[in-house]
Amino acid sequence: MDLRQLNHLLAVADHHSFSAAARALHTVQSNVSTHVAKLEKELGVTLMDRSTMQPTPEGLAVIERARRIRTEMQSISDDINSMHDMVAGSVRIGCIGTTARWIATPLLRRLKETAPALHPILVDATTASLTPRVSTGELDLAVVNTPVLDAGLTTEPLFDEERIVVAPHGHPLAKYDTVSINDLVDHAIMLTPVGTAFRDAVDQELAGSGLRLQAAAEIDGLRLLTSLAYQGYAPALLPASAASGYPDEPWAIIRVEGLARRSVGVARSLRTTPSTPARAAHDVLLEVIREIGPQQPGIHVTLGTA
Repeated sequence: MDLRQLNHLLAVADHHSFSAAARALHTVQSNVSTHVAKLEKELGVTLMDRSTMQPTPEGLAVIERARRIRTEMQSISDDINSMHDMVAGSVRIGCIGTTARWIATPLLRRLKETAPALHPILVDATTASLTPRVSTGELDLAVVNTPVLDAGLTTEPLFDEERIVVAPHGHPLAKYDTVSINDLVDHAIMLTPVGTAFRDAVDQELAGSGLRLQAAAEIDGLRLLTSLAYQGYAPALLPASAASGYPDEPWAIIRVEGLARRSVGVARSLRTTPSTPARAAHDVLLEVIREIGPQQPGIHVTLGTA
């Protein structure tokens, strides 16, 4: 078993074919097939189902460890470079979309100021997509909704955010600064669909009181939902981060009393040792949250309170 075999297997798993893996690795298909076949022969199992190009159960086990091995190998190089010079190398940071609206720019600017040789890679995705990638080492850390139910991850609280309604001026809700949940259920508003984390948390909270929100439309994706709200299609229930960066007109931002805040934290893997670039990025992230979090409407910094 060697690193080339593991890298070729990862490429096949990521690109779902031997030919696509070969293109990604800038080699020929026969070379990829040979490396994967040698690994399978050594382990005595089939790692990739050739009919579906999906990993077998044994393949999934190997791929999970291979990703961590690749991460650790890159961390060795980054750590050594950082010991002899300034912090250098790559750091892969995940962030949920609405939160990235107010975190991404100051985070990237601060990283450039404090570690100009560092190469940040920012991934915008949902919590459900980001957490497995942190667990396998594909991402060094990620800003996600908490709690996270993954034994391979550790999370650190960053902030809680209120749930708000964005309503176009002229809508009955727009004349209020704050509404109760009892008042909100009288109006049709845009929501994420049932089955999404944001919607299910709200529905579960309201179930005990017998209340139910009216859906003017169901939009799968908080970023699209936010965009439609600010275009004035209909009021929308959103996390407070969604209000960041938009001017005050021609809509109103209304706080909702009677709904629990949404918690956000930073997740890191327990299975790998963070590299020097990852530790530096983590520290800068915390600095950014401490400094600009309190300035964001509806954001309540919880960093250091746990």
